Amino acid sequence: MAVQQNKVTRSRRNNRRAHDALVAGNPNECTNCGELKRPHHVCPSCGHYNDREVVALVEEIELDDDAA
Repeated sequence: MAVQQNKVTRSRRNNRRAHDALVAGNPNECTNCGELKRPHHVCPSCGHYNDREVVALVEEIELDDDAA
């Protein structure tokens, strides 16, 4: 079990914890649909990234009744 050799002052303790705060998200507006999305990620509502569609959504895919 680790035991400290000297007392850690409040200042030193709080300086160490200065980087532990949570940072709020930074959402950007999608250029295709206008919904908020994370930067450098595919838009979850329309499937576009960098002005082109990279993910086809479920509503757009036509499935045959025989295949399902």
